[in-house]
Amino acid sequence: MYNKVIELLVNELDISASDITPETQLVNDLGINSLELADLVLLCEDTFGVSISDDDIHKFVTVGDVVAYLESAK
Repeated sequence: MYNKVIELLVNELDISASDITPETQLVNDLGINSLELADLVLLCEDTFGVSISDDDIHKFVTVGDVVAYLESAK
């Protein structure tokens, strides 16, 4: 799951894999803006077959948060 999330960030949002760890913050470290975060949510929904509510998006602070959320949603 973690590797697939990294792959999405690298391929779809043009982020270097070497910049990503589970503790990497999406906004502060990677510079993801609200539109890119929405794109990431849609990509995760499509890729992993989950539904992410708008209320849960604020939980996505780090890459690890995204992975943990997706693992719990499966």
